[in-house]
Amino acid sequence: MNEKFFDLKKEKQDRIINASLKVFALNGFQRASTDEMVKEAEISKGLIFHYFTSKIGLYGFLYDYSTRFMTLEVSTNVPKNETDMIVILEKIIEAQADAMTQYPYMQAFLRRAYTENDTGALEQIYDTRMRYYSMYSDIMQQADMSMIRDDLDPNLIGAMFEYTCDGYLKELAAKGEIVPQTYLKEIKKYLVLIKKMAYK
Repeated sequence: MNEKFFDLKKEKQDRIINASLKVFALNGFQRASTDEMVKEAEISKGLIFHYFTSKIGLYGFLYDYSTRFMTLEVSTNVPKNETDMIVILEKIIEAQADAMTQYPYMQAFLRRAYTENDTGALEQIYDTRMRYYSMYSDIMQQADMSMIRDDLDPNLIGAMFEYTCDGYLKELAAKGEIVPQTYLKEIKKYLVLIKKMAYK
């Protein structure tokens, strides 16, 4: 990436980032159209290739930018001494919603990247992806799993919650209705249910 991208006015940077996040989130790497991105961002196509050289260069930049941004939000929002799994998950969701106020499709993009199957795109983000997942894993290590019922697998509870978040976010993205507070309010309802079902 050309570092001069950050010399652009912040408003223009964010227009390019938000438009690109949205198109990649809705379509995946292969089907994402740079024509659609520049139309959404209201810029010339040459501008994207001037700063990012290629579609895969743009994808790699967005993934790196998004994981850095989200890591800062999450690590700042989750207290280091918090051990309640539900509270940790709630704090993570709050951080994600905060990020979405500036970048509505960022979380949808990151979730779409989790299921990306294009070899080139996966190679481009591999190291960053591993670091990002490791960050979440480290945070979840704080959780005191003794609070969970003995007959339940905490990993399955976590997977169920992830599927719930992923499905709801996909639904909002497909409708073009990603509203952070709506997302946060709905997901918190599921956290209440999980706590009722899973805690001793």
